[in-house]
Amino acid sequence: MREMSYFPAFLKLDNKKILIVGGGYIAYEKLEHLLDFTTDISIISMELSEEMTKTIKEKSLCFEKRAYEVGDIKDFAVVIVAVDDISLQAKIFAESKLYNCLCNSVDSVDYCDFIFPSYIKKDDLTIAVSTSGASPAMAKQLRAYIENLIPTTIGEFLREMRELRTTLPKGKERMKMLEEKASKYIKTWSNR
Repeated sequence: MREMSYFPAFLKLDNKKILIVGGGYIAYEKLEHLLDFTTDISIISMELSEEMTKTIKEKSLCFEKRAYEVGDIKDFAVVIVAVDDISLQAKIFAESKLYNCLCNSVDSVDYCDFIFPSYIKKDDLTIAVSTSGASPAMAKQLRAYIENLIPTTIGEFLREMRELRTTLPKGKERMKMLEEKASKYIKTWSNR
């Protein structure tokens, strides 16, 4: 039987607290990605890398220097388990089900509700690329390829489109005009 793929979804992280368990290089990578979308992040770890220490101070993030304890995730919407201890990953994943907390255990798909896709973030544009864990290296290369196709003016264009959507009356005429404007914009940079 073929393994199921991950459903692509974009989560709104407003008013959702995130916990990272771990303080090494992988925890830092996950923290960097999350900081593109929220700063409501807490970290629990016995040790921190230099990068983690610096970022926690710069962003005024909550940090507790200690081992994970049962119940630590009860007030969090999302937990990232960035430790090599597979038994701890399994325990936190099982506990996350008690609190309806989404869990990501780094490099252990069996203990994940979601994965971190390779993504591009340019202003309001976010594009995610996933191979459902088959080849993170391919997802990374494809992301880099797509990123080179996106014009530097995308942010300005999206701000203009947002303004038009909020000022023009809803209906078929607005939809048609916005479709034509988006199509024209893409044609101007896809033919270069």
